[in-house]
Amino acid sequence: MRDLTEIKYIVNENARKTDTEKASVEFINSEVVEKVRIFHKSFPEYRVTPLHSLDQLSKQLGVSNIWVKDESYRFGLNAFKVLGGSYAVGKYLAEKLNVDISELSFEKLRSKEVKEKLGDITFVTATDGNHGRGIAWAANHLGQKSVVFMPKGSSEIRLNNIRKEGAEASITDLNYDDAVRLASKYADEYNGVLIQDSAWEGYEKIPTWIMQGYVTLVDEAFDQIKANGKDMPTHVFLQAGVGSFAGTVQGYLASKFGKDRPTTVIVEPNDAACIYKSAKANDRKPHAVTGFMPTIMAGLACGEPSTVGWKILREYSDMYISCPDYVAARAMRILGHPLKGDPKVISGESGAVGLGILSLILDENGLKEIAEILNLNKDSKILIISTEGDTDPDNYRKVVWDGAYPSV
Repeated sequence: MRDLTEIKYIVNENARKTDTEKASVEFINSEVVEKVRIFHKSFPEYRVTPLHSLDQLSKQLGVSNIWVKDESYRFGLNAFKVLGGSYAVGKYLAEKLNVDISELSFEKLRSKEVKEKLGDITFVTATDGNHGRGIAWAANHLGQKSVVFMPKGSSEIRLNNIRKEGAEASITDLNYDDAVRLASKYADEYNGVLIQDSAWEGYEKIPTWIMQGYVTLVDEAFDQIKANGKDMPTHVFLQAGVGSFAGTVQGYLASKFGKDRPTTVIVEPNDAACIYKSAKANDRKPHAVTGFMPTIMAGLACGEPSTVGWKILREYSDMYISCPDYVAARAMRILGHPLKGDPKVISGESGAVGLGILSLILDENGLKEIAEILNLNKDSKILIISTEGDTDPDNYRKVVWDGAYPSV
């Protein structure tokens, strides 16, 4: 029996108010979006990832449309993170070469001439898996080195996938946030370049580049919806770790649509709900979750909000939800074993949680209040972004086959 009291929410009463002091979303304006898209299109591996329409599930849950953007197809890396990491690496190298990134294709960055100008560079990062693999992939393709630190409890499969991309990688005895501090220290001591998707005071430029890199996936999704002759989404559900990905999509929506943007819901695991905790404090400051974070949603097991991401989510998101692991596990099974007529989607623990919470809000009388607040009804059109596939196949099977985790 599911305990629905473990699902907690906060409504952002200020999200729709006009406020001249709201955080700027200029760093995700249309010009930036175009530059990012052109850069990613220059990759030989670039393909637009699928946008699945779950028509039968939509009928079952009583809404108009549910779309799932499937990032398991991204560059053959089974996750979206490479978009941000590769763009940040590109921006860093463009800055070193004293040119605008619009003048550099990925192929040009790989050229012997450019490599000789740049010399040897070591990119350093901390990761639960997907971001580190993306950095290792980008560095390897550019003939550079990478060093990757992973938090305690990280998957050996994810570690080995990072090493296969040529990185020097290891699992530490630290939680995610302390692994980030270790990576930062290592970069300082060994003249490396920290490419981290979290931001803090004094380290915001590169994380902002990473966030800009993520816009490719959401801009693709809106192009795909428009191409299919559909109306724009009324709701977008976004999972959050440090808040960089969610902040990017939220910033894109605020920049593109202004007050007419879709209703946005930020979803986190109870064990690592730093955005929810920050919203609950209601003092506009980011607040950390500390200690070990034993959620199955490894990609969201982050305790300290990104300062850049938090500013956007604080101002523009409509609701923050903290939920238990069974929510993600439910969606992994829904997507992996769909209703007849709907496509099958392999979605990992962190990728599935948005659909999980949506399905429960619409399916459980005990959560009817949330549905009413969000105005979820027969006319609602909801966008979900599955940010990863089965990046840890063993754990994926444990959840989907056996429910072999507590409370899932």
